[in-house]
Amino acid sequence: MIICRKCSFLIVLFSESRCSEDLPPCQLFFATYNNSMYLRRCYRRKNDKRHAYWALVESVRTARGPRQRVVAYLGTTESNPGSNVSPNPIFEPMEPEWLKVDVANFRVERVRQFGQPWLGMELVRQLHLTEFLEEALPQGREDVPWSLTILVLVLLRWYDPSSELRMAEHLYEQSALPDLLGIPAEKINDDRLYRAFDRLLPHKQALEVHLKNRLGTLFGIEYDLLLYDVTSTYFEGQAKGNPQARRGYLRDHRSDCNPVCIGLVVSRDGLPLGYEIFEGNRHDSTTVQEIVTTMESRYGRADRIWVMDRGMISQENVAFLQQEHRRYILGTPKASLKNYEQELLGEDWALIRDGLEVKRCKSPTQDEVFILCRSRDRKEKEKAMHARFETRIEEGLTAIVASCERQSQDPIRIAGRVGRLMGQNSRAAGLFNVEILQANGRTKIVWSKKEDWRNWANLSEGCYMLRSNITDWKPEDLWQAYVQLTEAENAFRIHKSDLVLRPIWHQKKQRVQAHILVCFLAYVLWKTLGQLCRRAGLGDEPRKVLTELEGIRTVDVVFPTQSGVAVRKRRVTCPTEHQAILLHRLGFQLPSHLKIQEM
Repeated sequence: MIICRKCSFLIVLFSESRCSEDLPPCQLFFATYNNSMYLRRCYRRKNDKRHAYWALVESVRTARGPRQRVVAYLGTTESNPGSNVSPNPIFEPMEPEWLKVDVANFRVERVRQFGQPWLGMELVRQLHLTEFLEEALPQGREDVPWSLTILVLVLLRWYDPSSELRMAEHLYEQSALPDLLGIPAEKINDDRLYRAFDRLLPHKQALEVHLKNRLGTLFGIEYDLLLYDVTSTYFEGQAKGNPQARRGYLRDHRSDCNPVCIGLVVSRDGLPLGYEIFEGNRHDSTTVQEIVTTMESRYGRADRIWVMDRGMISQENVAFLQQEHRRYILGTPKASLKNYEQELLGEDWALIRDGLEVKRCKSPTQDEVFILCRSRDRKEKEKAMHARFETRIEEGLTAIVASCERQSQDPIRIAGRVGRLMGQNSRAAGLFNVEILQANGRTKIVWSKKEDWRNWANLSEGCYMLRSNITDWKPEDLWQAYVQLTEAENAFRIHKSDLVLRPIWHQKKQRVQAHILVCFLAYVLWKTLGQLCRRAGLGDEPRKVLTELEGIRTVDVVFPTQSGVAVRKRRVTCPTEHQAILLHRLGFQLPSHLKIQEM
């Protein structure tokens, strides 16, 4: 148990790391451990007094499965590690006022949510987002500046996502945003929010450039590794007026809805560079050249390494990346493993970590390198999937055979049933050899299993191949860069779950694009808070911090005075011990009061 000289925080270390002048333990955790870390609330007794702490918990892989262990306990001391708070006139210190009040009849009114809106405004100030919007959308004759209306959309989407109607009628009024932004609740309505969408959309590209530069300045982010992935989201309704809403492959398992596709580019830390929206029936591989050209025209192409999964690969895309000497790390289709059967059987694997091995394989050309990877966890997962689908196909074929024995069946109809069964369980369809025969006027099904398919499945389960034209890196370095694609996948999960990107209720193309842009801006706030948490040693996931600060409120305390005049003061509730530790750790100073403004 030590006190960090850099951060003045009580830290209990469970490793051999020690505080240094260059890197305090709170940041050394992230240099030492690559696994996910998160916060857990706890208490400790010391000198017969209970103290609040946060436990920094690490999730690690073991031979028995995922396990959790406490890396450190974080508790506050009296010193402050620094302040990230920008000056704000509504938080100016109050001069003492002395009055005789009737303490028996004082009351509390106007309880509003403060913690999350206030934190969001602090993030907005750090990103200089207000200044950008004010310059891009100078105030005209409108009562409420469009720049502030857009902030209402972004902040509410960030901490309490909902429909624009609910934002206007309930959420805005129930929060401290009217005080923080200076916009009365009656000035915000759904029509004004919808029109703010239209004002925001033309500035999408400039916003992406501004945020990329600002994030790079704040956190020293290097955009040398560009991770690209595609997801889809769906509409409620037909969206007939939107040409991008096309029936296609939908990852959200809503085959009854029309989707659009979203291609997102992020850094190795998950910080976004930009995105593009494509028609719902576009295959992932058809978006690669468009997105690469767009990002290069916007940010330049020097020292960029593109990382993409196997869904993006085609001969045309590889040739496109090679033609102007772009560097890349790509996943390859599963079928490519057939060419490396001897390497799979070999023993010369290099162990990267427990349960993961890699091997460098021969390349058809000198300009590329192929890396064979084998994961124990992935092998167990694929084996379980194959077993599940095999059981389903066996049960389905048995049922079809029984129906053919009970009564005469149309062979074409039976072939359709077999085809649907195989299509629904395609992972194990290659294991079965099915014949549909007719004998004595009756349809008969004969099926068997292919042992060579099973043998190949047992050999290749858990294996995948990477290809790259970076020939001077070690195999483990190429693998480490490739697995950063999980940051893009995590970005999609945050968009869809925490920021409620789906379903899309808008129908017009421009409104849909603006809705996705607001979600993108909210995601930037999310990742900004995540980077602050990581820098402060609070784990790599801001969700806990955001949830904890939800309990901070503003209240109006009304005191009847001896003269008969009631005195009203707008106060911020005192944070709990755990909330105070988080705020202290992040360097934010919670104000004690707000000025009551005339609106």
